[in-house]
Amino acid sequence: MIFRNRQQAGQLLASRLEKYANREDVIVLGVPRGGVPVAFEVAKALNLPLDIFVLRKLGVPGREELAFGAVGSGGVRVLNPNTVEQFRISDVDIAAVTRAEWQELKRREEMYRGDRSPLEVRGRTVILVDDGIATGSSVLAAIHALRQMRPAAIVVGTPIAPPNTVSRLQHEVNELVCVEMPHSFYGVGQFYANFSQVSDEEVNELLERAFQLRCEQKANAVT
Repeated sequence: MIFRNRQQAGQLLASRLEKYANREDVIVLGVPRGGVPVAFEVAKALNLPLDIFVLRKLGVPGREELAFGAVGSGGVRVLNPNTVEQFRISDVDIAAVTRAEWQELKRREEMYRGDRSPLEVRGRTVILVDDGIATGSSVLAAIHALRQMRPAAIVVGTPIAPPNTVSRLQHEVNELVCVEMPHSFYGVGQFYANFSQVSDEEVNELLERAFQLRCEQKANAVT
């Protein structure tokens, strides 16, 4: 299947997640930036609140493309002790890299959320949504970070991922929902007719629209 765009992909993903609709104990978290348009469609279709989950990689000093851990929304940090030991990363370097990535994470969260408080994760079922998963390394780091926030359950939802990645990740979460699992997989973008880059402004707009929709739905429920 080739998705027309992230909006259509999100609508198809939402149809696979209908059992979570209208539940007070469920929230949707989109992975900025590309995962947010998909997550918006899921949240809208299922009448669920939407927020973001920002993840920042902690890169090995001098080899920043290699991650020795990550920091995520909610003030969580995960470290890979094997990588730390292999590259002999000192406590001083760990602290310095963590501090820099915390600052960037907070900057992005403030840019996306504005004055809105983050949604409460503890004790709730979290549906973590991205526009596609390739190797799964970033999503795995997000799962480990989310776990520290004590959710009742973690569900990963994505329109596209290769079977081996799905097989590896599904043992890490309560449920993994994937619309298509092609064996011939070279990159997420090959399965979208329109895979244009999502801007920060679009993320802001979608989060604001989701917030306004929830306010309207609550007001209608009262009346």
